Amino acid sequence: MPDVEFTNLFVVALIALLAPLLLGLAPRLRIPAVVLEIVAGIVVGPHGLGLVEVDLPLQIVSLLGLAFLLFLAGLEIDVHRLRGQILRLAVLGYLVTLALGTAAGAGFNAIGWVQSPLLLAVTLSATSLGLVVPVLKDARQAEGAVGQFTIAAASVADFAAVLLLSLVFSTEGGSPGERIVMVCLFALLVVVTGIVVATAGRSQRIGGVLVRLQDTTAEIRIRAAVVLLVAFVALAEQFGLETILGAFLAGAVVGLVDRDTTSHPRFRIKLEALGYGFLIPVFFVTSGLRLDLGGLVDDPAALARVPLFLAALLVVRGVPALLSIRTLGTRSSVAVALLQATSLPFIVTATQIGVETGLMAPVTGAALVCAGLLSVLLFPAVALLLLKQPAEVRQPDRS
Repeated sequence: MPDVEFTNLFVVALIALLAPLLLGLAPRLRIPAVVLEIVAGIVVGPHGLGLVEVDLPLQIVSLLGLAFLLFLAGLEIDVHRLRGQILRLAVLGYLVTLALGTAAGAGFNAIGWVQSPLLLAVTLSATSLGLVVPVLKDARQAEGAVGQFTIAAASVADFAAVLLLSLVFSTEGGSPGERIVMVCLFALLVVVTGIVVATAGRSQRIGGVLVRLQDTTAEIRIRAAVVLLVAFVALAEQFGLETILGAFLAGAVVGLVDRDTTSHPRFRIKLEALGYGFLIPVFFVTSGLRLDLGGLVDDPAALARVPLFLAALLVVRGVPALLSIRTLGTRSSVAVALLQATSLPFIVTATQIGVETGLMAPVTGAALVCAGLLSVLLFPAVALLLLKQPAEVRQPDRS
């Protein structure tokens, strides 16, 4: 047996259990479990009480959790929603986001808070679909015009942010030109894989085997999805790209080829159980363990970065939502703006890459993560209040 200990992993798993359990016992506290997981990680970690450290088992499980988080994010993207006016506004909105983010990055760079304005722009440009969709469902807006605009804009933002982070700020080395070539080759391989998987899925013989084995101990569909995830992550690494791109595209491919779920209605539930039941909470708690708030707490000037980054997040992702004001109305557009500005998982990922590449100081990364935590706490709650009020909106043009 390898000389490793699982005490730290046990504590992290215990935190992952207690966080949603405590929130379930206090239903009035509308706080996403991810927030409590990260905060608990900060408290018990090396920069807090010093009870837990990030050892080898935690590093491995946390990395798998990050891969599964991006996989499930890609799985949530519905490419069939991305068409017509919805797609045009989503793409235009993301371009506005990049312009605003770069301007904000230039301003923060001028005062010495960030080293790369573009990295800050990309960090602020994503929206957390996993946190936004439940809010839309609570307000019964997921299938309406507001939900369609929000989910489409978040899908475009998530895909573009992951691609840009991997293309421009990869820790794997190589020039941007080389990475562009590698992205094109990798994309071609993804398309070919998607065609092969879709063709195999239409085979009656293979389909019959999958149905026969899917709910047995073989769990054949889950194993196939994990193989695809690991394969894309490994290929992305071989192509010199960020592994998060491979994980994200693996989820997108599965979501694209797995449109008809009538023969396997529990497939995605099982995937979410594997991810959210174990791997992903370990990633978030471990992210808290790595987060050093000492620089923020000790320096009031550094602490002031948190509300400014939060305001930047609201402007960078929220202002583009106003492009839909003629269709959705003012109140609904403000709600969409708040939901689009809700981001945490990607901020955690991007800041870790930024600190690792030396393009972001640890104190800046900590401030950005804190701003993300506040966005998750504040923005969806206000958006939910706005969406629960009756509003007349036109259905968007799908042509």
